[in-house]
This record gives sequence, structure tokens and C-alpha cells, in this order.
Amino acid sequence: MTRTPPPRDPTRRAVITGMGAVTPIGNDVANFWANLVAGVSGVGPITQFDASAEEVRIAAEVKGFEPRDWIDFKQARRMSRFAQLAVAAGRQAIDDAGLEIGDHNRDDVAVIVNTGGGGIGEVAIGQQTFLEQGGRRVSPFMVPMLSPSMAAAQISIQNKIRGPVITSVAACASGIQAFIEAQRMIERGDVDVVIAGGTESAILPIAFAALGNMGALSMRNDEPERASRPFDADRDGFVFGEAAVVLVVEAADHAEARGASILAEIAGGALTADAFHISAPDPSGYGATLAMQRALRDAHLEMESVDYVVAHGTSTPLNDATETKAIRAAFGAHADRMAVSSNKSMIGHTLGAAGAVSGLAAVLAIRDGVIPPTINYETPDPACDLDYVPNMSRHAPVNVAIANGFGFGGQNAVSVFSRYCG
Repeated sequence: MTRTPPPRDPTRRAVITGMGAVTPIGNDVANFWANLVAGVSGVGPITQFDASAEEVRIAAEVKGFEPRDWIDFKQARRMSRFAQLAVAAGRQAIDDAGLEIGDHNRDDVAVIVNTGGGGIGEVAIGQQTFLEQGGRRVSPFMVPMLSPSMAAAQISIQNKIRGPVITSVAACASGIQAFIEAQRMIERGDVDVVIAGGTESAILPIAFAALGNMGALSMRNDEPERASRPFDADRDGFVFGEAAVVLVVEAADHAEARGASILAEIAGGALTADAFHISAPDPSGYGATLAMQRALRDAHLEMESVDYVVAHGTSTPLNDATETKAIRAAFGAHADRMAVSSNKSMIGHTLGAAGAVSGLAAVLAIRDGVIPPTINYETPDPACDLDYVPNMSRHAPVNVAIANGFGFGGQNAVSVFSRYCG
């Protein structure tokens, strides 16, 4: 059934005014973007646990992150790493937006920070402590530390934000879902500002064992920088990563009234489901195709307006072929005129943060007119036949970019980002 979205109140358009990032290739937006454009890989040997005897020994870890640069030492000890990364990215984004939060506006600011696993590492730590030292030694803060909602809650607490605090757990579609919900909250007039994004940090032995047994992870342990190779014929699985990205989303009139610099607009978004399998994508690509089509319809844009697709592009055999098929089905002949690239070739698959990273890449591509590459693209795959911007970034005007996020359970999320014309 075709539904026509209602016309928008032009004063309630959702625009981006601030950005923050903590990633495997940079702990701020400037370094992340410079390295992404340069094609720098953030994949290397695992350092967060001893993986020497494991089948998979590589990951895309955040490097040199010091929580105390952003958070009081005592408070930092009561946060899981996924929340620490989010608080840092959130602080960067708020500062970048020049947004002052005080009694005059704290009730009209929301926080939406999504994740896939939350603080699942705290369960492993708590269980080990319980077995080795007894129940009295288990941290009383373990339960709030492991809660997926705690990244958003901590951003609220740290910045004294009293508007809605929301977390959706939608596997690898989580980050995009945050932007869709932020867009809708702004358009409904629920709040004036949304601090929105995604975060993940779950580099744990049990996670690697499970995903390795599933056959989802790359086994290129001896050449980690070449392990993540979306759309390449020799791809053998994704590289597990961690990251946090947060954007400040505002109503256009609110941003203009305070003289904020507007970077881009969230013009539309859509959610669908495959209704197919707990981990494999529907090989027809129907749900992903429908999400892209509905996102463009929500944005009141024709498919020919899209310049760039920030692909989900995980580097798994099934995902990349299915996403290619879905893009072709959604865009027809225009698919051959668009650039498509995957930042996961450099930062791995950051699960609940992946869509947020892709949203940031879309905004920066619009801002700078630069499309980052898909690195490690060496051998074409007949099933993947789009323009993947192989190995070198490209200077080209980008007025509209879409970001794809597809998660376990068949959850599909697509956001449309566009150049803002007031």
C-alpha cells in the first residue's frame, strides 16, 4: 500500500548543528574524517583481552581513549565503556554545536543514544567476580552499568538534560533508528533539540567466540588492515569494532534563531523488517529496498536526487550481495550513477554504532564534497556491481546522501541526509 507523507511544517525541519565521534581511526570528528578520506584502516590485533589462542585475533578498537578527559574519575568507574564513549562523543557534539544547556532550555532537549549490546561486558565481569570471590564482591553498580539505556541516561545526567531520554536496541540498525526518531521528535514539536547517535563497545572473548562460531568474522589475522573488504570477491566476514558517534539535531528555526551553523538536514527516514531469519538477510533484498524507497518518499525526494549511498557494507558474503541487489531494486538505472561506499572497510562493524557512523559520514560528505572510499577493494564480485569508490576518496558534490543500517533479526533502517537550503 502506498502512503503519501503529509507536508512538513518548514519551521520544524530537523537539521544537524553539531558532531562528535570516538572511533578506531580518530577520537574526534576531525581525525576520524581525515583518516576516513585518506583510507586509513583502524583494524589491528586485539589488545583488550588475550586473544593469542583464539581463532579470530583482530578487531577495530578505539585507541588512546582516556575517560577522565571527559568524565569525573569516580563517575567514569561507574560507567561501562560503551557509555564512556558516548558521553565523550556527546560532549564533543554539544560543544561543536555551540549549544548552551541551562534552565532556559534543559526541559526541551532530548537524548536518543542507541546500542546493540549495551554493557554486556559487565555481565561477564560480574559473573567471574561472583565465582572467584563471592557475591559480596560483585559491584552494586553492575545492573545500571549493563543497561543499554545508560549511555543516553549518562549524557542526560552529565549535561543536566531533562527532556525525554530514549534508547532503542535494534542490533546493527540501532544508530540509524536514533536519527529517524530524532527527526520525528523535531517534526512533531516534542522538543527543540535532540542529542542523537549510537554507541558500542563489546570486544569480549565470548562475543568473538559466538560470532566466530557463526562464521560471521574475518579470519585474516595475519593481515588485519586488509581484513575488512566490503563488496570485494574475497571478503570472508566482518571485523568487530567499537565506536560512538553523536549528532546534535535541532529544529531549523531554533538553530537559526541562535545563529548556529547548519551542516545538513535529516530529510527523511524509514524502518522495515525482512521477517525472514534471525541473522541472515532476506536474499531478495525486499525489506531493504522498501526501506530506501520509503525513506525517500518520507523526504519528498525522487531517487534521481541521491548522489551517495553510505552502505551498510559489512564485508560478509550475504550482506554485500543482498544490499547491492536492494540498491539496484530501489534505484533502477540511477544505481549506476550513484557512489556507494562502506566505512566498515576502515573501522570494522561497530554494530549499534554503525548507523551513527554512517550518518556522520553522510553529513561530512555533504559538507565537504568528498566521498570516502571502500578500501581493500581488489577483486570485483559479479554479484556486487555498483560504483564502490574503490580505494581512493573522490571529490564530488553531494547534495543528498542516504545511510543504510541493516540488523540481525531483519531490522532495516534508512536515513536521508540533504544539504540544507533555508
